[in-house]
Amino acid sequence: MTRYNSRSPARAPAPTFSPLYRQIKDFLIRSLESGEWGPGDAIPSEGELAQRFNVSQGTVRKAIDEMAAENMLVRRQGKGTFVATHDDPRSFYRFLRLVPDDGRTAQAVSEPFSCESIPAAPDVAAALELPAGSLVLLVKRLLRFNGEVVVFDQIYLVPELFDGLTLDRLRGGERSLYSLFESDFGVRMIRAEERLRAVGADEESAARLGVAVGEALLLVERTAYTYGNRPVEWRRGLYCTHHHYYRNELG
Repeated sequence: MTRYNSRSPARAPAPTFSPLYRQIKDFLIRSLESGEWGPGDAIPSEGELAQRFNVSQGTVRKAIDEMAAENMLVRRQGKGTFVATHDDPRSFYRFLRLVPDDGRTAQAVSEPFSCESIPAAPDVAAALELPAGSLVLLVKRLLRFNGEVVVFDQIYLVPELFDGLTLDRLRGGERSLYSLFESDFGVRMIRAEERLRAVGADEESAARLGVAVGEALLLVERTAYTYGNRPVEWRRGLYCTHHHYYRNELG
């Protein structure tokens, strides 16, 4: 007697479809990853790119619009389209959302005091998508606003991308950390995800920030990604909010 399987046959996965402008966007991102155009460089015009990819200018424009919205490219009226760079002063507060209570803009002064290679703890390895126990670079620094220590950062980096990073190198010059990563190591932070919670100060953070052990601090955990959605930095920032607050704009 023939037995019939009452279960429905397994369906083949549906083919994925990517709009043409998304395919052009992927081509452009690969060109950025490969270094065809570096930070601050002008990219070819929409007409030149349309000819290169054999598509309409409207398709190219849509791809560029999306990349500009994601802070990979910058349009400049009458000049063209350029690769975004961390050296642009307008990008400084993309990743630092701390604001003084009086609303006045204050330039943060970075004071790195430690840079060492250590085995990654499980949460660090998971955030950076590394095998358990992999080595990572740990950078510790303070951020001062108008002389006041406000942030204690513990920054974990994928070491293969930052070969040669030392404490002396971190202390040299007045560039932001992300500007240094971009110019000296070719690593540009495209986007970041953050998680915020209130925590009590432990002994180290209390000493660094000049607060009492157990005092409430704002903990900001950030994973930063470069091209290809690759995580390259995970940091724990402890913020003292006596005279500052964290600002985020929605909409």
